[in-house]
Amino acid sequence: MRSLLDAVMGLGRGLELPQVLRGIVEAAVTLTDAEYGALGVVDDGQLSQFLPVGMSDELIGLIGRTPCGHGILGELIRNPAPLRLTDLTRHPRSYGFPANHPPMRTFLGVPVRVRDEVFGNLYLTEKRGGGSFDADDEAVVTTLSIAAGVAIDNARMYHESRRRERWLEALGEITRSLLSGTDADEVLRLIAERAREVAGADCAAVLLPATGAADQLAVTVACGTGASRIVGLRVPVDASLPGMAVRDGRPVVSADLRADPRAYPLGPDAGSRAGDAPAGDALGEEADEAAGHGTASGPAVAVPLQVDTGCGALRLSRLAGRPAFDDAEVTLISGFADQAVIALELARRRAESEELTVLHDRDRIARDLHDLAIQRLFATGITLQSATRLIERPEAAERVGRAVNDLDTTIKIIRSTIFGLRTTGDGKDGSGLRRDLTETVQRAAGPLGFTPALRIEGPVDAAVPDEVAEHLVAVAAEALSNAARHARAAHLDVALSVTGETVTLTVMDDGVGIGAAPHTGGLANMRARAAMHGGRLTVDPPEGGGTRIVWCVPLPD
Repeated sequence: MRSLLDAVMGLGRGLELPQVLRGIVEAAVTLTDAEYGALGVVDDGQLSQFLPVGMSDELIGLIGRTPCGHGILGELIRNPAPLRLTDLTRHPRSYGFPANHPPMRTFLGVPVRVRDEVFGNLYLTEKRGGGSFDADDEAVVTTLSIAAGVAIDNARMYHESRRRERWLEALGEITRSLLSGTDADEVLRLIAERAREVAGADCAAVLLPATGAADQLAVTVACGTGASRIVGLRVPVDASLPGMAVRDGRPVVSADLRADPRAYPLGPDAGSRAGDAPAGDALGEEADEAAGHGTASGPAVAVPLQVDTGCGALRLSRLAGRPAFDDAEVTLISGFADQAVIALELARRRAESEELTVLHDRDRIARDLHDLAIQRLFATGITLQSATRLIERPEAAERVGRAVNDLDTTIKIIRSTIFGLRTTGDGKDGSGLRRDLTETVQRAAGPLGFTPALRIEGPVDAAVPDEVAEHLVAVAAEALSNAARHARAAHLDVALSVTGETVTLTVMDDGVGIGAAPHTGGLANMRARAAMHGGRLTVDPPEGGGTRIVWCVPLPD
């Protein structure tokens, strides 16, 4: 009795399910003085797991595959009640033993129940000393099985709580990543990686609607076994697990993709990459298995993943031979995907709100510049211009005149800045002629040794076609490069304006001048780019020395 109590107490201290299951078998073997013992876990009328005790690893390897639940072991599955046999070989259900299996005669089997459901069976054979298992052995093992059922239930609940905790931790990491401004593709990759890790899957993939093909999904990100071979591949919505999850709006589970009629033949040579014709679901690796790589996909699950580009799917798979995804796992995976989508949506709305705030600030700054700064500068310029008539000394009047001109230039720069604040940055792709030219000028600061002055006037982003804008930026880069290499300038101005029906780029420096051969090299390229759009290039020395390059192209109607 003391030994039984010790065994029960020992089982109660275990929380990890594999540890608890092995402890049950070892306790039963010790309490009944049996030579061999095993615990068979029953799933759908068969043994899904078989944990033997008393055999060496070498002997287990020689025997080969574990029992499936035939013969006397199956008798206990069909009739879950204690079974004692003096000679199991004489039982009508006796199935015999495989090669290299040790001889066994005496037998005791007892079912293990967890909350009124049969979890599995305890099997004990070969009572030491040559005797048979008696009623006392049966009573002890039956009592042990009751305690075992409670211990298994506790371990399951602990495992379930730990699994939920890991899913919540993964979701928290994704949320933090989104709030820190991480790129959307990287967040999708993080979703795939964390889902694979927590679900114990071998491969994870995020599929989104394929560009230009409403009936296909494309693998956007993937991680795990075979991930590099499936990124970019497409699958049909109507004939693949991810497609069915998208179409039906619920999880789709496969116990084994190799034998699932809902899945296309899978492999690195199946499916199609972006732009190719669809050829099947390319998310498994049966072809690898045929090639001897042993990476065939077995169990799989796909759950819907609603993102701002449309409804996609998260697909997880395990290698063939591994356990299928159970209902509890599918529920957690689906909930994780739903919460990840909510986090993506909240992050998107937060980004839109922040962008709207920035746009409001730009409008406010533009109003303040227009209503306050420009008006004051304009009034100052008018006052100075009026004062020149009262100045008797010509050199003083000339200085005031230059100051008035500088004020006019400053007003133009501020107006250009106001226009930029109101037209730049739609939050989508961060591109545009205004921004591209600004970046080109800023990059020239290194080679030049100073930052060129830039002035932009007019609706350059809206009025200048992309093709013209591309050539204009290239011309600006070439002109700045030439100035850095040859001009030895101390000051350089870049001006871009859209007036009427033309766009004009002016680059002017105070360097040594253009020199000889003005029609070769970079200037010839600039002239050719202007001619392509019916424009012209002029190069001349401005008043005071240096070089002025004017690139002018007509705008389309």
